[in-house]
Formats: sequence, structure tokens, C-alpha cells
Amino acid sequence: MSLRSVGFPCARHEAAEVRELLPSFFQFLRQFKLERVVVENGYGARMAVPRSDYELAYPGLEQGSREAAFAQELVVVLRCPAEADLRRLRRGAVLLSMLHFPTRPARALLMEELGVTGVAMDQITDDLHRRLVENLEAVAFNGIRVGMQTLAATWPGFGSPQRGPLQVTVLGGGAVGAHAVRAAVRYGDDAVRAELKAAGVAGVLVTVLDAELTSNAGVLERTLSHTDLLVDATLRRDPAVPVVRNAQLTHLPSHAVIVDLSVDPYDLERIPPVVRAVEGIPQGNLDHFVFPITDPAWAALDPRIPNHERRTVASCYSWPGIRPVECMKVYGAQLEPVVRALIDRGVAPPTHDSTMAQRATTRGFHHRWLPGGRS
Repeated sequence: MSLRSVGFPCARHEAAEVRELLPSFFQFLRQFKLERVVVENGYGARMAVPRSDYELAYPGLEQGSREAAFAQELVVVLRCPAEADLRRLRRGAVLLSMLHFPTRPARALLMEELGVTGVAMDQITDDLHRRLVENLEAVAFNGIRVGMQTLAATWPGFGSPQRGPLQVTVLGGGAVGAHAVRAAVRYGDDAVRAELKAAGVAGVLVTVLDAELTSNAGVLERTLSHTDLLVDATLRRDPAVPVVRNAQLTHLPSHAVIVDLSVDPYDLERIPPVVRAVEGIPQGNLDHFVFPITDPAWAALDPRIPNHERRTVASCYSWPGIRPVECMKVYGAQLEPVVRALIDRGVAPPTHDSTMAQRATTRGFHHRWLPGGRS
């Protein structure tokens, strides 16, 4: 069954989380015979996008309350809303958001309890299992840039012509890891790279450790011992097992910075528990993403989490959000075929004549992560 109303709530997480779809996406919506398109009051304002731009893009656009935005048949919001907001959804509604069911299985159970179909943007894949809604390049470049800036500010050797190659170790050789390698050899910033090269400073040497080597304690610890920037770009098969245990951080030089790109959560109540890939580090957000070893966030961690060994950490739940307009240009274009599939067919299962976008969208449905479903 097709969907006939769409709601767009504002981002309501940390103060710096301002990512909302741009007027060009609402221009795309004009081709559909929708009964209502509702944006929450103030939508786009924190990205300095005038209200008039949205109204020009979609004549008849309604500005309404948060409740009104969540009351539509299809609700689109980039970050997963808080549970109180999820409970505003009507039964039978469809929520399109970054839901991350593999590491947050309780969300799939909540979708079922609410009678809502959750569609995880992060799990929408084509027939070759490639993600269709992602900004992994921005994850890597924004994270590496912040990590390099932090290292430059805290380590006198960073800009010295006397140092050897800056040693970067990337944990994980998948899509994020590949972007991290490209970002690392450029310091995350071509201007910094050019400045250091002109000053005669050596470049960057990147070592990539994938699962077969991260599980080898000897190789991992020897590599850590000469690492200046440690980058977590892992996608773990078992989120209950850390890649780098806290005690192993003793091998990491004291000046080293850890860049957390995977940003897995801690969930110690789950059986088995979910832990971070680099054990003991804090998780950051757009308001707070650099953690010196004296930061109160370390002490605020659950006491069951080992964190005696500490190094400065750069961690952000939403690395692309550091540059929100550029981020939403990418996501808006990627979401167009997904939203088309949902408006045209709702949550109907794929058939022999389904389009690739329709098949891809069903792979994000929350039912796949329920007990007994395909995970």
C-alpha cells in the first residue's frame, strides 16, 4: 500500500546536530501525489536555510509541531529519535532513519512493540550488498582531520622535519578503512599536507590490520608500539569482543591519538554485552568529540569497563555532521530512490518485478533483526 503523507521532524540530539534535508529534496517530492508533507517548525533554520526556500521547493508544505511531523504515515529523520519521540509514531507508520539494528537490537524489538516498520538507512543495500545510503568518505576524512589536528596540538614532533614518517595504523580493511587510508596519507586536509611537505616534513606511512592480524596479539602489540595515530574502522562479526583490549594500549606511545570511526556503543545489559572495538574509550558526539586522558568522560564510564590505560581519543557518533550542509547533499540524493520506493509501495515485500531500489529498501526493515529473523 502506498504512503500518502510524509513528516520531517527536526534533529533533536546534541546542540551541534543540525542535519536536516535540504530544499532540493522537497523539490523531488513534488512529483508525488501526497496528501500532506509536514516539517517541524524551524526545520533547516539551524543550517541557515531560510523557511522560504522550503516553501518555494514544495508549495503547500506545512510547518507544524513536532507531534504533527511524527504523526504522518512516513517519517524521515537522519538520526534515530529518542524513545519518547518514537512513541509519538502512529501504529502502522514507517520510520526511515539510521537505526543501526545489528548493534542496537532492542530498537527492532521496540519497532515491533509500537506496530511501526523501522527502515534502517544504514542497512539498505543493493543486490551486491553495497550500502546505498552512506557518507563513509566524510566519516573518514572528518575523523582523520580532527585526529591529525589533535595530534598536531599535543605532540611537538608532528610538524618537525626531524621526525620520520608519521605512523598511522588502521584497524579494519573494509569500506571505512579504505577511505581512512586515503584520508590519512593526506592528513585529512590537503592544505596541511602541502604545508608540511613544503617544510620538509616526512609524509604518512599507513599500516592496515584486518581481522586476521588484529586477533594476533603479538602482531597487534608490535604495531601499536610505533603508532602515532590509531584508527578504528572495524566492522566486527562479534560486538561482544573488543579488537584492542584496554591493557594492550600500554604498547601505544603516550603521545598517540586514537580516532574512533566505528563508534560502536556500550550495551552491558545485553547478553552477550556490546563493547567498543577499542576497549575503554569514551564515545563522543557533535558537541564533544575530543577526549584528553583527563577528560571527565573517562571516569563517567561504567565501572565494569576497563579504562586504566588511556590515550587522547577523537570520537564522534556522527562524523559527517561536522559539515552538515555537505553531508545532507549526499544523503538527500541517496535517499530519493528509497523514499520513492516507500511512497509507491509502502512496506510490501518485493516481487518478481520489483525495482532494485524497492528490493534494497526491504533489506532495511526491522523484521530482519527480530529473534528468528535474518541478522
